[in-house]
Amino acid sequence: MSNSVTVYGISNCDTIKKAKSWLDKEGIEYSFHDYRKQGLNIDQLNAWVDELGWGSLLNKRGTTWRKLSDEAKDNVDRASAIEIMMESPSIIKRPLLIKDSQLFLGFSDSIYQDIFES
Repeated sequence: MSNSVTVYGISNCDTIKKAKSWLDKEGIEYSFHDYRKQGLNIDQLNAWVDELGWGSLLNKRGTTWRKLSDEAKDNVDRASAIEIMMESPSIIKRPLLIKDSQLFLGFSDSIYQDIFES
């Protein structure tokens, strides 16, 4: 099985650790892209926003979101969301898994089971 799998996120995230552990346990080969170490490409981010929507990508439950000014939170739109994600990639919901050019956001055992059963 020669699937191309990449997991995007930050290495100290508990959900990333769970996703990586699940993939390891299942023997699924993947590469990991750490936003903090490897950065974020604006063209790639725009493509993700086009496919998933900026609202889905923006993690409004994390500390990075809570640290934003009320004005920034109240006036967020596509352009400002992309700007915020480029400046603080830790605000992007994690993990973002790409398997054979398909994007999947978030982690749960059942979601990953469905993704990889085919």
